[in-house]
Amino acid sequence: MAVWIQAQQLQGDALHQMQSLYGQHFPIEVRHYLSQWLEGQLWDVIDLENPQEEFKAKRLLDSLIQELQNKAEHQVGEDGFLLKIKLGHYASQLKSTYDRCPLELVRCIKHILYTEQRLVREASNSSSPVGGMMDSMSQKYQQINQAFEELRLLTQDTENDLRKLQHNQEYFIIQYQESLRIQAQLTSLATLPPADRQLREPTLLSKRATVEAWLTREANTLQKYRLDLAEKHQKSLQLLRKQQTIILDDELIHWKRRQQLAGNGGPPEGGLDILQSWCEKLAETIWQNRQQIRRAEHLRQQLPIPGPIEELLNDLNSTITDIISALVTSTFIIEKQPPQVLKTQTKFAATVRLLVGGKLNVHMNPPQVKATIISEQQAKALLKNENTRNDSSGEILNNNCVMEYHQATGTLSANFRNMSLKRIKRSDRRGAESVTEEKFTILFESQFSVGGNELVFQVKGRVPFIVPDKVLWPQLCEALNMKYKAEVQSNRGLSEENLVFLAQKAFSSSSINPDDYRGMTMTWSQFNRESLPGRNFTFWQWFDGVMELTKKHLKPHWNDGAILGFVNKQQAQDMLMSKPNGTFLLRFSDSEIGGITIAWRMVWNLMPYTTKDFSIRSLADRISDLNHLLFLYPDRPKDEVFSKYYTPPLSKAVDGYVKPQIKQVVPEADLIT
Repeated sequence: MAVWIQAQQLQGDALHQMQSLYGQHFPIEVRHYLSQWLEGQLWDVIDLENPQEEFKAKRLLDSLIQELQNKAEHQVGEDGFLLKIKLGHYASQLKSTYDRCPLELVRCIKHILYTEQRLVREASNSSSPVGGMMDSMSQKYQQINQAFEELRLLTQDTENDLRKLQHNQEYFIIQYQESLRIQAQLTSLATLPPADRQLREPTLLSKRATVEAWLTREANTLQKYRLDLAEKHQKSLQLLRKQQTIILDDELIHWKRRQQLAGNGGPPEGGLDILQSWCEKLAETIWQNRQQIRRAEHLRQQLPIPGPIEELLNDLNSTITDIISALVTSTFIIEKQPPQVLKTQTKFAATVRLLVGGKLNVHMNPPQVKATIISEQQAKALLKNENTRNDSSGEILNNNCVMEYHQATGTLSANFRNMSLKRIKRSDRRGAESVTEEKFTILFESQFSVGGNELVFQVKGRVPFIVPDKVLWPQLCEALNMKYKAEVQSNRGLSEENLVFLAQKAFSSSSINPDDYRGMTMTWSQFNRESLPGRNFTFWQWFDGVMELTKKHLKPHWNDGAILGFVNKQQAQDMLMSKPNGTFLLRFSDSEIGGITIAWRMVWNLMPYTTKDFSIRSLADRISDLNHLLFLYPDRPKDEVFSKYYTPPLSKAVDGYVKPQIKQVVPEADLIT
């Protein structure tokens, strides 16, 4: 079913969220009348960070305008006449808005379609009868939304109380002025004759007593109102802190962790739309409460009444400032990370984003972001708030960028598109540390003013990734499997047998029981500093070589299950011993980085093939060349497995020339068992 049809069935808050996606930047009528066309375009193939993609976006904009004009021309009748005018107006409006920035149209439509799909998906999940239980993610989202509703009600309640306090205080001031007027009249009686004074004084004294008694009672009432309001604000701030902790310390940290894993082969970290909507709600609620606390302080200054309220308001103001400071500094994030490996004189990109930029009006005075490269030691010192004297460890070109506000999506971000590392300063390495082990980080810095320069925040983005000294083997297995699948771009990962083979190699062990390795740990030195026994390369260098070879030359065969790969010499011999002559298997070389060998019943192992060999002749063709190879282990005819990858026979000679052909042969003498 089309997304738009389902979106029209949304209700309540979901419907409100969907409607809020539209406006002058993209009218909802355009979504309605061009729903099928909009959902049929390949918006996702356009890279919004690549200016060279602008021509594709312009083509889509022109097509959209043409579709609108065609739709307008086909309208007939009285109602059709009005719609024809309206659609024609929208066509002109969209052309005027996006003709100079067509990528923004793509960004806008992608945001709309993504959000609609999410809202429809969430609505479907909440209404589906899965035993009356929602999944944990939906429950978490529901709890967060319920907390926001509670905060909204609390904030509305304190707003009402504040207005009531202000009204009562204004009336108190009027009565206080009345008491001063009465006192002035009493004072003026001294100038009157005694008879007149005695006649008028009792009435004025009675009025003064009545007003002063009322003022005393009302002052106590006002003080109670102030204290009650402060207590309610304390409750609101406690709930705000709790909600902010859940969103920033749980959800946002989880997103950053997924981003880290995605950089090492994990699944995509997901969008930031939901997180931004939560952060924006936090910002709105925090700011409303801050303004209320400031108004309460103004009322106190306007009418000072002795008591603890001054200290309470100071504490509240300090707390709310801490809360908003944590929100602003924590939501300055790196949306698109720079590459993990940087080379000098090579362009790279990154995107930083402020998740609350739109709601706190930061975009009204767009801040500038600066990128510098610092060492791991400098990054750690920054985390401890130690003075680093603003030193950098190198020079980055094009390292300043002004944040831009995108009206369609409500995002405030800075896109560094053309950064380049000009030079790098390396520290003195100690011991066995290699150049590749020295870590640096790109530090993004900016300064934001919030609320018309009421508050100014210095922000820094980029916590250095922590590399532990050692990890449990099962954790490393998970990472290796994730990395392997991502690099090879395959759904076929590492099996338990493959992981046992890797454990044997890593720990120089002969055990084939997976449980023997579950409690074992691997240090960084074992992983990528110390050479494997009898070799001149490390465990990681060997594994990385396997990934590179498979990615470049063996991917289809790995996906087909034709490559066992992670088998040592002795295992291969044992497996082939009981099989007929001509049975063979493919295993990765133990002695050479990035090599694969054919083990078969008559020869046991050929010299390993590498990338250099496969650039001359493919694995499938080499297997085809060797007539002694008959069955892929355990018993699959080789042509059944590999024939679809054989190079087609050469065509007949042209102009009298016969093209030479390369074939692999194994000397007959080597086939003697």
